[in-house]
Formats: sequence, structure tokens, C-alpha cells
Amino acid sequence: MPKEIVVPSILISLALIFYSGGVWSERLAGRLKGWHLILFWCGLVCDTAGTSLMLEMAGGLGFDIHGMTGMLAILLMIVHAVWATLVLARHNEKAIVNFHRFSLLVWAIWLIPYGTGFIAAMH
Repeated sequence: MPKEIVVPSILISLALIFYSGGVWSERLAGRLKGWHLILFWCGLVCDTAGTSLMLEMAGGLGFDIHGMTGMLAILLMIVHAVWATLVLARHNEKAIVNFHRFSLLVWAIWLIPYGTGFIAAMH
């Protein structure tokens, strides 16, 4: 693996760990909690930083399945983290208990660019 790809790969792998940990622990707990929110934001920061470094190395965004789903995933992660913040701030019990449905959807969409990036790196 070229040296310049090590840091972005670590950051995106940390994003996978943080985001998956937040989404699945929220699902298992049956309610959104503050520490899930912290994991969502950490995942978003790591993914954005890693993606930014990758875009810099690639010379910009590719208009392929990886590039398009990657940008969609980051936008959804932003919406997800902001919405989770608002749900907890408003203390809406129904939203707190049902939030995992949106989390799982965003996580599943996020896996598409993660997987296509992983596969592309193998070639």
C-alpha cells in the first residue's frame, strides 16, 4: 500500500468502527443515547477527513458509483448527526425510540462507497 493512502485508509476505517458502533449499539439499546450521538459525529469527522484526503490524492470527485454514493453518504451522515442531535435536545421519546430506523438506512447506504472503495483498492 502506498504511504500516502495509509492515513486516509485509517481514517475511513475508524469511521466504519465509530459509525457502525453507534448505529448498532443504538439499535440494540432500543433508543438513541448521547454516547451514540458522539459515535455518529466521530464517524462523520473521520469519514470526511479521510474522504477529503482521498479526493485530494485523486484530483477530485469521480462521477462513478463510488464517488456519487460517497458524497450521498457524507450528506446523509451530516443530516443523520444533526437530526440525532435535535432529537436528543428536544427529548422527544417517540423519536428517541424510533431513531434507529433512520440510522440503519444511512449506515446501509454508507456501506456502498466503503465497499466499492475497498474493492477498488484491491485492483
